[in-house]
Amino acid sequence: MKIGLLETGEPPGPLKATYGGYGSMFETLLGDGHAYRAYDVQRGELPAHPAENDAYVITGSSAGVYDPLPWIEPLKAFLRSARGETPLVGVCFGHQIMAEAFGGKVEKSPKGWGVGLQAYAVAERAVWMDDAAEVAVPGSHQDQVVDLPPTARVLAGSAFTPYGILAYDDAPAISMQFHPEFAPDYAKALIEARRGTRYTDPQADAAIASLDSPNDRARMADWIRRFLAQASS
Repeated sequence: MKIGLLETGEPPGPLKATYGGYGSMFETLLGDGHAYRAYDVQRGELPAHPAENDAYVITGSSAGVYDPLPWIEPLKAFLRSARGETPLVGVCFGHQIMAEAFGGKVEKSPKGWGVGLQAYAVAERAVWMDDAAEVAVPGSHQDQVVDLPPTARVLAGSAFTPYGILAYDDAPAISMQFHPEFAPDYAKALIEARRGTRYTDPQADAAIASLDSPNDRARMADWIRRFLAQASS
């Protein structure tokens, strides 16, 4: 499968040199057997047509979907053109931009930051999911989807993040607020890089400690692979 990686951000400062970019993190997560092509969306690079790849992954970003940045509207337009034509997987910012592009609403949550290991209870089981009742994966976000797009269904969430995993009834499209591509070591390094600016010391300490617990990154990778296989069959 040819997977287009729509990179909407990159790790801050020296973390990219150590851990790689978000596109390469998804290559590691989803594994061999696919051909990957990365697009630097922040610099205006998008596929000329959805058929350029068999599926697309939209990555995380430090930007907000409501920011007046020149690449936001073209990305929304591309997602609308790809909807129903090419399978889509959105993660964190990707989850939010899909929701905005498809008629939902995203805002900076008054709940503050969700950071560290984030657990979502499964509310509805899609055919590409297994029988897990809960999934716990590293997360890092302040923005949240607050109004569901039409045709979106909630597959999993929490009291903090009610719309944690979404699927769309009218298109092969899924999205999630947490970050299965974040290895715990990277998630910890990201928290340390933001300590004292975005997070207080107690918040950072608690989030870092949570990342030592078992996580479901491998399960989420399997779910995404199964979704893509089903959507392309």
